[in-house]
Amino acid sequence: MSERAMQEPTLLVLTALADRPRHGYAIIREVSEISAGRVRLRTGTLYSALERLLTQGLITIDREEVVDGRLRRTYGLAEPGRAALAAEAARLTATAGEAIRRLGGLGGLGTKGVTA
Repeated sequence: MSERAMQEPTLLVLTALADRPRHGYAIIREVSEISAGRVRLRTGTLYSALERLLTQGLITIDREEVVDGRLRRTYGLAEPGRAALAAEAARLTATAGEAIRRLGGLGGLGTKGVTA
């Protein structure tokens, strides 16, 4: 991955696959849960993202099986995807830490006015 910030859907999909392989519908559910319902991936969006992540080598096809007459692929996080996710998590953590420091701690937002 480049040093450019990861797009949120990519971050969420990789995060959904970080602990175990999942099939498409399970990824959609997991992304919704991770984002507290804020992000709801559409099927077309998800499968376009999965194809891109496969091409980039960030995820792999863990297994394929036929369920109810349809092919179901289960995707897993590849080692480059794990490294990219770890780097992005570290970048976000550092940025959030600096924001908290500049606000004077987590209570800083509630006690000080925020101006643009």
